[in-house]
Amino acid sequence: MAQVNKLIADKTFDALQGPGIQPTGDSPKQLEGILSTVIGFLTVIAVLFFVIQIILAGYGFISGQGDEKKIEASRKKLTDGILGLTIVVVAFGLGVFISSILGLSDVFNLTKVVESLQLK
Repeated sequence: MAQVNKLIADKTFDALQGPGIQPTGDSPKQLEGILSTVIGFLTVIAVLFFVIQIILAGYGFISGQGDEKKIEASRKKLTDGILGLTIVVVAFGLGVFISSILGLSDVFNLTKVVESLQLK
């Protein structure tokens, strides 16, 4: 009886194929590649943005020439830049931790992202 059920199940699932895109075994790898590229690119952009903000804040301190308003604006820009950079680094670390728990191995491979963007 078990063999008959197995034969019926095999025939039934073969007959259920219809029109449309049939899933392949590479779908998770494709999604992982897309996520890796998007998240890696946005992470690099965010880090560059906040580093530039920190540099501009330092320039603001130098060019402030004792003007209290300029120095206060530069101090706020420096604080915002450091806070933003810290948030990006912590979010990246949490993302790596969560992806390792979920078993996604290559989502945050920045080397692969840089090579795919051909920045070298």
